[in-house]
Amino acid sequence: MPNLNCGLDLIGEVLYGKWKIRLLWFIHQGFQRPSELQRKIPDASRRVLNVQLKELENHELVGKIIYPVVPPKVEYYLTDFGKSLIPVIGVIGQWGDENEVRLRELIEKNILPSH
Repeated sequence: MPNLNCGLDLIGEVLYGKWKIRLLWFIHQGFQRPSELQRKIPDASRRVLNVQLKELENHELVGKIIYPVVPPKVEYYLTDFGKSLIPVIGVIGQWGDENEVRLRELIEKNILPSH
């Protein structure tokens, strides 16, 4: 059991996963089908996206509608609880945009071997 002593621990536990914040944002923007989400996040495997969507569903941030057609059609939507995270994600994204050059330099410096 993780140590969940404060709000930051709790949100870290719920949003832990490379693609979760983007999944929430794209669902908020209206991309609701798994194939649409896969196109928006091509670096992620379908399996990883499915696992992270299931975790978001378990944490009650997204819901899923399964239509009784062949082949099955699935759509995800944000719950009210998930919608409450959108302003927070927006602020984090804005900070990333405002610091894009510096962040890219730091990431490149830490990924590329130093000479």
